[in-house]
Amino acid sequence: MRPLLMSLRPRFAEAILDGTKTVELRRTRLSAPDGTHLILYASSPVMAVVGTAVLIGRDTDTPARIWRRHRKHVGLLRTEYDEYFDGSETATAVHLGVPRRLATPWALSALRDTAKFQPPQSYRFVSDDDPVQLRDLVSTHHL
Repeated sequence: MRPLLMSLRPRFAEAILDGTKTVELRRTRLSAPDGTHLILYASSPVMAVVGTAVLIGRDTDTPARIWRRHRKHVGLLRTEYDEYFDGSETATAVHLGVPRRLATPWALSALRDTAKFQPPQSYRFVSDDDPVQLRDLVSTHHL
């Protein structure tokens, strides 16, 4: 099973790695199966792969219902949540477990030194075109 590369705001990546955020939110359904390994990419200004986690479940429903069920685990204020889901009929709560921080983050510039690499806007599966260290991360990180 291919790992999923997920872009996150730096504060959310940190909260996941600290274990204080166990649910990531998306405006679309996530098609990856439970047990999929996630590679966490912190967006600007960090712009680096910072760690890994495992997809342990997902819950897709209306934004209002997702908020009621998961608000204690999303790391957002209600106003931020409402702004993010404004105009969306669907919300997906992505349940994360086994967070592991890389000892040294992998900077975007270093990843681009070895291959054409473009981090996703939201998420995508890791491909054969991605840098080898990214493709091998899951096995070397003992997930």
